[in-house]
Amino acid sequence: MRFKGKVWKFGSDVDTDAIIPARYLNTSDPEELARHCMEDVDSSFAERVKQGDIIFAGKNFGCGSSREHAPIAIKTAGISCVVAKSFARIFYRNSFNMALPIMECPEAVDVTEAGDEVEIDLDRGEIINHTRHKTFNCQSIPPFMQELVESGGLMGYVTKKINRIA
Repeated sequence: MRFKGKVWKFGSDVDTDAIIPARYLNTSDPEELARHCMEDVDSSFAERVKQGDIIFAGKNFGCGSSREHAPIAIKTAGISCVVAKSFARIFYRNSFNMALPIMECPEAVDVTEAGDEVEIDLDRGEIINHTRHKTFNCQSIPPFMQELVESGGLMGYVTKKINRIA
C-alpha cells in the first residue's frame, strides 16, 4: 500500500478534541465531521486539505478521549495517512478499525516540514521525502493491520470473513 501527498505538520499531544471538537460529536456523518477536522488548531485546514495529503505530527498524536470520530474526520477530510513520533494507544487502534493508516517514524517527523511532498510505502515501512531528498526506514505495518485498512476497517474486515465462511 502506497501513498503520495503534501504534508500537513502538527506538534505533539494533539488530542482528539483538537482533531474533532466535542461540539460536533452529535453527528456521525463523516462529511460533517470532515468539515470541522482540526478547526481549533488550523481553522482553514478542512478548506485547504487535498485528497491524498498526509499528516505528520509529534509524539502522542490522538491522545485524550476515545473517539472513533477522530480518525473518521481525518480520513474523510482527505488525509491518506498519518505519520507521527508516537500515537496514543486508543487512537492507534481506532485508526486501523476505521481504515486510517498510520505509521510511527520519529526521524521522518523531525526532518519533514509542512508542504513537503512525501511518499509512503506501508509494506516496506519506507517514507521518501521528495522535497528534502531523504528516505526513512520505519517499522512496516503488519499484514493484518494492512488488511483492516484494505477492507475498509474492522467492520469491513469482519463482513469479508463472514462472507467467506457462509
